[in-house]
Amino acid sequence: MPLPSQFVTLAVDVQWGDMDALGHVNNTRYLRWFESARIALFARIGLASAAPITVGPILATTTCDFLRPVVFPARIEVGVRVTSIGETSVTMEYEVRDDAAKATLYARGSSVVVVIDYRTMQKVRVPDDVRAAIAAL
Repeated sequence: MPLPSQFVTLAVDVQWGDMDALGHVNNTRYLRWFESARIALFARIGLASAAPITVGPILATTTCDFLRPVVFPARIEVGVRVTSIGETSVTMEYEVRDDAAKATLYARGSSVVVVIDYRTMQKVRVPDDVRAAIAAL
């Protein structure tokens, strides 16, 4: 199945409180931005729901490479895309760029989520409808 080459993106206004004592956005905010983008992706592919679910994702690992500091004020764009689908997992990559020209890459990262049955806490196959939704992005 071909994987999408386009990022699912969201714009984020950097808040004054996102910065730390060193005058740049604290490293923990990047992972929150990745999370927000991941949840937006999940909503588009049917892997997350506002209602209780029985089968869904659980974060297995995540990484972030910090390339340039972000400082207030700023509006950034966070993007996520699927890079591979395993039997029970989905691997994604992230980018944090400036929102205007998109020329500045502030950070990039990756994560792996495993699809589990929350009733049994066992891994399950990535559902076919999720696979199809990813392919349709």
